[in-house]
Amino acid sequence: MNTAELKNFLADSPPSTVNLVIKKHFDALTDQQARYAHYISKAAFTGTRITLRQVSPESESIFDFIIELYKSANGDWKALQQKSGVTDDDLKYFLEYAAQFLGNCGNYKGFGDSKFVPRCEEKAFDALASVSPKAQEYYKATNGAIFSSNDTGIMHLGFLDDGHMTTYYPDSKGITKAEIDAVDKFLSKKKLLPENTRLHKNTDGSFDLLIASAVTQTPAEGGDIGKETELTIDSGALEGRKIKLVYGDYSKEMKLIADYHKKAAENAENENQKNMQVAYAKSFESGSLEAFKDAQRFWIRDKGPMVESNIGFVETYRDPSGIRGEWEGFAATVNLDRTRAFGALVDAAESMIPKLPWSKDFEKDKFLSPDFTSLEVLSFAGSGIPAGINIPNYDDIRQSEGFKNVSLGNVLSAKAPNEKIPFIAEADLAIYQKYRDPAFEVQVGIHELLGHGTGKLLQETAPGVFNFDQNSPPISPVTNKPVATYYKPGETWGSIFGSIASSYEECRAECVAMALSCDFEILKIFGFGDGKVDMDGEAGDVLYAAYLSMARAGIASLELWDPKSRKWGQAHSQARFSILKCFLESPEEFCKLDYKNDDLSDLTIKLDRSKITTAGRKAVESYLQKLHIYKSTADVENGTKFYNQMTEVEPEFWGNKIRNEVLRNKQPRKVFVQANTVLDEASGKVSLVEYEPSLEGMIQSYAERNV
Repeated sequence: MNTAELKNFLADSPPSTVNLVIKKHFDALTDQQARYAHYISKAAFTGTRITLRQVSPESESIFDFIIELYKSANGDWKALQQKSGVTDDDLKYFLEYAAQFLGNCGNYKGFGDSKFVPRCEEKAFDALASVSPKAQEYYKATNGAIFSSNDTGIMHLGFLDDGHMTTYYPDSKGITKAEIDAVDKFLSKKKLLPENTRLHKNTDGSFDLLIASAVTQTPAEGGDIGKETELTIDSGALEGRKIKLVYGDYSKEMKLIADYHKKAAENAENENQKNMQVAYAKSFESGSLEAFKDAQRFWIRDKGPMVESNIGFVETYRDPSGIRGEWEGFAATVNLDRTRAFGALVDAAESMIPKLPWSKDFEKDKFLSPDFTSLEVLSFAGSGIPAGINIPNYDDIRQSEGFKNVSLGNVLSAKAPNEKIPFIAEADLAIYQKYRDPAFEVQVGIHELLGHGTGKLLQETAPGVFNFDQNSPPISPVTNKPVATYYKPGETWGSIFGSIASSYEECRAECVAMALSCDFEILKIFGFGDGKVDMDGEAGDVLYAAYLSMARAGIASLELWDPKSRKWGQAHSQARFSILKCFLESPEEFCKLDYKNDDLSDLTIKLDRSKITTAGRKAVESYLQKLHIYKSTADVENGTKFYNQMTEVEPEFWGNKIRNEVLRNKQPRKVFVQANTVLDEASGKVSLVEYEPSLEGMIQSYAERNV
């Protein structure tokens, strides 16, 4: 890789370290609530090593190397510098790399899935490692992978047969996408859920399905499909191949995590919380995802708690197949003031859903009003922290039992100092800076509640049993003909749409947010305007900022598109780029890119404010309608073709000229420095330990977690 290419993979200098401010909200908890939050936090961060192993083979050793250097110097980095003889710049670049590594829980970006490497030379790390035999041991175990950048393919997460990096298919030389897909389809038919698994291919062509569990043998009561552990694929290209179910993946961590959940259950405030924690413990001990689904059911029923949480192998963005989950978990306190606005949005939901561009045939029979809370994050373990969450991801639960939405307030409000804002015209800068946060809160609220929370999957729920009139199927508004496709028994949205499912669904939810943020009644709920259309008032400013933000995000997303593989590295970025294309391709122009310079160094977004609620909304709704109907009807052929067209990056103008300008203006992503909790066993009281929002504070916070 040449120097110009490598520049795009260098660690941020410096990364933006910001605190997740929590003390005021934590101090408001009772002792029992604080203990409950403490044990869930401990469970979540105990899974750090699981996440590390899910990112790359070297990540866990890099983690141990960083923590051992901290411990060997008792956190005195200047003393370490003197002992090792590295320069000021070398130490700075090490600390920057270490903080970014910990913030992403691995050496690939949690948002973007591309590798990052230190800015200093390898000899600086060699010198640092030499001060401690243990640090040297961990450093040696990385096998040079901290700096290696010769193989461009390995710089991105993805399928092994595309030359990329993934550890979801460990030690599986020669495993192909086709084989993975065939195994996944067979397991789906067997009704064995994949989120807590990894797949290993043996040299004889058979497969081991590695199941995350504390137990290392088949549970005495059997697994989710009984006591059967040797399976034979019964059809297709892999017919006759064996799959063995192997329990005990991450067994040490899973046992510790299960124990923390048992302690959380002892401090639960109600039966739903207690049952949820017991179900989590059962799932993590036995590897049962049916038990995990039970935990999610109790979670949905736990309405309005002061301490909110979720944990497990939840989101599937980083498995190249899009079905296996990455470990994450959070504990948070409720912000009652902001939650009231979200409660009002929930109350208004049933009147808003009919405004979406599809008939009731493609909508749930009954909207299951969820809990929607604004949270202040105490702990969030994983490869990154989102701004909002809508879970569980299991369609059978979502369709019939409901879901929950959360907005993460202290994540939304965390600000990096001296942040540059490219691609916004000077004339728009004041409005954008003043209203981008409120606009984003509105967007997140609609995205989670009415984006992910809407839609019906047309299904054959059991052989011969349908959740729609199969003799007189609904008429598709896309083709104006009766729908001809639907989900068969055992099929899910993820199993049918595979690797594009995550990005596609994020795009659908973002489009719902863009369409309904044009509704001034929703803007009123969030405290802007009186509910009447007024593009010249404050509500109009919020809407204008929302559309500016989405267009700007669409441009900035090109950072996460790889010109060599011509692939996207992040689900949300792929979605936002397609929405920008939707804006620009509107039959009636309302959005354009403005520039005079050949190199696009003066590139800005130009929006016609007066046309957002007309041309803008119409363009978004047209795009949204197709996305929704293809998803609802399991039309994977047309849905995939359409989404690939909308996310295709034209290589010269977009992939070269605009992307170069994006890279020139790229901003470091935030690294969140989180507090720790410490329990005094004698008194039962939990104290909060906070850290400086600095590179050193980030490393100290992880060193003191002792994971």
